[in-house]
Amino acid sequence: MDDARKAARIVGRILDREFPDPPIPLDHRDPFTFLVAVVLSAQCTDARVNQVTPLLFSSLGDTPGDLARARVEDIQEIIRPCGLSPAKSRALQGLSRILVDVHGGRVPGSFDALEALPGVGHKTASVLMSQAFGVPALPVDTHIHRCARRWGLSDGHSVERTESDLKALFPKARWNRLHLQIIHYARRDCPARGHRADACPVCAALAKAGLPVEE
Repeated sequence: MDDARKAARIVGRILDREFPDPPIPLDHRDPFTFLVAVVLSAQCTDARVNQVTPLLFSSLGDTPGDLARARVEDIQEIIRPCGLSPAKSRALQGLSRILVDVHGGRVPGSFDALEALPGVGHKTASVLMSQAFGVPALPVDTHIHRCARRWGLSDGHSVERTESDLKALFPKARWNRLHLQIIHYARRDCPARGHRADACPVCAALAKAGLPVEE
């Protein structure tokens, strides 16, 4: 068994112990409110998004029809704390209009249809497919990309390579849970800054097994 597969077994065991049932960190009520939250989360913390979305939905509405009718300026004013508000406000209004005009006011459950929406790339579509529709996917954010390289699960060459490597190392049935597990674990135990390998259960276990740990 090569080093990456040995590391994957150790990582999987520890993640299952530490986060057996990881929650979705973005507050939402349905696929549409989840889609809005995921779009807002780009280069923004989940905590900040969870502070902004209640005001957005209470002020302008929480359906595609509501945001399709809202003025971009009004959306932008509310979501400004999330950053990138000009682009995000246009994307939210634009995708809402498409949902109303093309998809009957519902969020589509396919990668192609999601990625055709304004402001929705592969990662956002993967989050929706995995967490809203239960379709196996493994979206890679900065936490997952960093930890996969640090733990020797991928060479970190690109986000696309990391996604491919993780999918090869873990069974499809684990992908949706693994995505959330690594995010929660990375934030708590394996941060980008101030990381101590001896205080991180995964990094410590990998080192004990004689496997390389990147910083």
